[in-house]
Amino acid sequence: MSAQDHARTRPEDIAAGEIGGTWSHCHTFGAHELLLPSTVEQLQEVVAASRQVRALGTRHSFNDVADTPGTLVNLGGFPECFELDDEGGTVTVSGGSTYAMVARKLSSTRWALRNMGSLPHISVAGAASTGTHGSGITHPNLSNAVRAIEVVEADGTLRRFTREDPRFPGRVLSLGALGVVTAVTLDLVPDFEVRQDVWFGLPWSTLLEDLEEITAASYSVSVMPDWSSRDVAGKVWFKSRTEDGGPPLDPADHGARWAAVVEGKDPEGQNPNHTVQGGVPGPWWDRLPHFRPDAEPSRGNEIQTEYFVDRARGAEALDRLRAIAQGFADLVLVSELRTVAADALWLSPSHDRDSLAIHMTWRNDPAAVLKVLPLVEEALAPFDPRTHWGKWFTLDGELIRSQYPRLDDFRSLADGADPTGKFHNEFLRRTLGFGGPAVL
Repeated sequence: MSAQDHARTRPEDIAAGEIGGTWSHCHTFGAHELLLPSTVEQLQEVVAASRQVRALGTRHSFNDVADTPGTLVNLGGFPECFELDDEGGTVTVSGGSTYAMVARKLSSTRWALRNMGSLPHISVAGAASTGTHGSGITHPNLSNAVRAIEVVEADGTLRRFTREDPRFPGRVLSLGALGVVTAVTLDLVPDFEVRQDVWFGLPWSTLLEDLEEITAASYSVSVMPDWSSRDVAGKVWFKSRTEDGGPPLDPADHGARWAAVVEGKDPEGQNPNHTVQGGVPGPWWDRLPHFRPDAEPSRGNEIQTEYFVDRARGAEALDRLRAIAQGFADLVLVSELRTVAADALWLSPSHDRDSLAIHMTWRNDPAAVLKVLPLVEEALAPFDPRTHWGKWFTLDGELIRSQYPRLDDFRSLADGADPTGKFHNEFLRRTLGFGGPAVL
């Protein structure tokens, strides 16, 4: 940067924010300051001047993956960026953009995102950095839609990386270890409509026997199991492209039934914060997420965990959990099973493995959750579980590291981008064996 740039981007001119904690109040950040730069130049100044720095998105992680003892930066104050390449079928958005913001802009075009997570409120850069996902046997996690990124590295330099870079699979899902992402270019698909249909009363025996058939029945499928019941597994949400004509399965063939739909009323079981169910067609952005962009996301005041197992052994894994469910069911607020297609990203929980993601939303009782997590992880141990990076787990770091064959390549990549460990934190030390945070 020039001397003029330095004068214009003095740290004392950058807005500061309240540090606080995660969205769900289950982790309080330990940083000594939170800065909200409004330009890339300001961000470069902050990163270059900091001894320890990390990026903080929409706070939807449940652990310390984004934390640092130094400076947190949030890009929510960046100008909204939306650069549509109509010929190439991509869009470039700023690092602070949420999926809801991107969807709102895309809604007036002929384009769509291939998939979305449960919540549209989360930031695109944060979701890509931690491997957030939706559902569907043909859909990899959301990181795989990233075609290019712009990153401020440890020395304050802004660099752009594209999919043509052979090390790009290590740069996208990077847990914040390589720098602060200022812009993301996403692949798009032609616009489409979706309908949501719901089953009730699916028996556990049928779910375990027909898991592959049920989870493959629509564009996106979510199973909401009831761990407190020995007989009834619970609900299934089918999100189907309207051009496909709706779910091809008859619930009666699987011991379940359709959710009741009465004209003039919400479909059976639909929460006011949910996107529209009952088989009513609507735009992709208002059906693929579970929650409406203009409503409160999920419950709040909760703890989440999620483990990825080989989809081919998903029924076995669920049966093992059922055997110990009496030890944890009373802590579960909601549970969800989703499928995630295999990919080649170095730190992806679905690296080289089609996966079943087993999600739990727990009551915000840290002591109780920490007591049951080892039991859950022991039950899943035969299936080599991988954790969602942004959620709670007690898996041993050595075990975690053994499941990522490209980890040494990722460490080498991080050493080149951040030779002094400016972006290191306790989470990276504990899980990936990085060096400890620099002493402030």
